[in-house]
Amino acid sequence: MSPRWAPSKEAGGKDGGRPPVRRRLLARHPLARFLLRRTATAVLLAVGVTLVTFVLTNLVPGDPAAANLGQRAIGDPAIVAQWRHANGLDKPLPVQYVTYLGNLLQGDLGESQQSHQSVLTDLSTAVPATLELAGAAIVVSLVVGVAFGVVAALRRDRFTDQLLRVVSLLGVSVPTFWLALLAFYIFFYRLGWAPGSGRLDPGMTAPPHVTGLYTVDAALAGQWPVFWNAVGHLALPALVLTAYTVGLLTRFTRSAVLEVLNQDYVRAARAKGLPGRTVLFQYVLRAALVPVVTVAGLAFGALLSGTVLVESIFAWPGLGAYAYRSATTLDLPAVMGVGLVVGLVYLTVNLAVDVLYGVIDPRVRVQ
Repeated sequence: MSPRWAPSKEAGGKDGGRPPVRRRLLARHPLARFLLRRTATAVLLAVGVTLVTFVLTNLVPGDPAAANLGQRAIGDPAIVAQWRHANGLDKPLPVQYVTYLGNLLQGDLGESQQSHQSVLTDLSTAVPATLELAGAAIVVSLVVGVAFGVVAALRRDRFTDQLLRVVSLLGVSVPTFWLALLAFYIFFYRLGWAPGSGRLDPGMTAPPHVTGLYTVDAALAGQWPVFWNAVGHLALPALVLTAYTVGLLTRFTRSAVLEVLNQDYVRAARAKGLPGRTVLFQYVLRAALVPVVTVAGLAFGALLSGTVLVESIFAWPGLGAYAYRSATTLDLPAVMGVGLVVGLVYLTVNLAVDVLYGVIDPRVRVQ
């Protein structure tokens, strides 16, 4: 008869009922289990994004052949049939989707019918331009919006609070395209404080390509005149984009901070005599950041995918301008490429937000 402490093989095999090593490691590291679960969900959603993008693109009314061929060519059935065969549009939609997935796995997004080069090549130029613009806007928005929201909450119902609430209301109410036109007219045309459109002055050479972000690439190459010129071109459109996001973050931060300030543990911390700065940063802000992170993540995704009008006004060669040209010419490979990038951006942002949830609030990791 075996001792009582001896493991029973019937209970769990040769490890005596102990779970596998991988399961034990995940049990000891809830954050790793949390990240693995969220990453697996993101991969499944990415496959769904490809399906939705493909279906919606093919449901767009209009004939791609008519949009890309001339008036004479469209009247010749042989030329139209040859064009459809060359672009794979003569096959059933399920076959086209399987082909599309196979090409995606090889990094092939197809050939743009307007630029006659790889869609991936076009996106490698357009996406960094939009990323630079949206990144600058979201950084400024986070710093200003969170600061305004905290000040408004701490000065509740005072003049500062009322003023910041009016500013945030104007920020979320003013149409972005109208603000872009007004800013361009005043600061460029009338006052001459801002440089012209585009990412650099005419005649100035772009820095060596490393990341595609002109400010970063110029700094890495030590080309400081190019760096400051790129910053000057970036400032006005980025500030225009921050107006709505600052207003949104101010309102959400104020509400979140006010809710946390009324919690019992915050009152207990104050009753213990802790300094106000310690209570604010270690107790209030950490708990209030969870809803703010959600709003900031959604705002960043919206900035990356919704800068069409601002990029058109400032002639910014980004994803929005590329999407507009592709849609007007029914360039299906380019439209699907843009849709895929936008979908993956939202998935990446949501995954980053989930990770920040787990870092800020450990209780989320066990859910």
